[in-house]
Amino acid sequence: MNYQTTVSADEKSKETKIKKDKKVYDQKPTSAFIGASWSALLIGITSYCIGLWNAEMLLNEKGYYFTILLFGLFSVISVQKAVRDKLEDIPVTDIYYSISWFTTVISIVLLVIGLWNADLLLSEKGFYGMSFLLSLFSAIAVQKNTRDVQFIDRSTEDEK
Repeated sequence: MNYQTTVSADEKSKETKIKKDKKVYDQKPTSAFIGASWSALLIGITSYCIGLWNAEMLLNEKGYYFTILLFGLFSVISVQKAVRDKLEDIPVTDIYYSISWFTTVISIVLLVIGLWNADLLLSEKGFYGMSFLLSLFSAIAVQKNTRDVQFIDRSTEDEK
């Protein structure tokens, strides 16, 4: 009787594995969503940079905020890439995955600390925070769209 339980558990794990293997990502993002993602990214980055350009702060402060933007963008793209690689069974080391998440969180924390201590109006702090988060979110969307399109294009070429 114990043997039957084991067999049924093995069958369930095989069924689960088959279901996982049958995941098909054939939902190509629409051109409207791709355009909206790129637009949001460009609007977020451009508004953040224009805000920095016009800000009355020292050049080293402007450099700090600009570096945080670049650091955050790279970090979220790394997280999205690692998540997608795992989903597509492309090997990703745990250390790379962890570092990607860590740097993403740190970039947000560094921006919060910088804005908390900055001698800016509350509206300016909110502007930088929102344009930063818009940039991060849209960078993830752009990266996802790029991977989706490449995956579907590759899949259709393999079928030919």
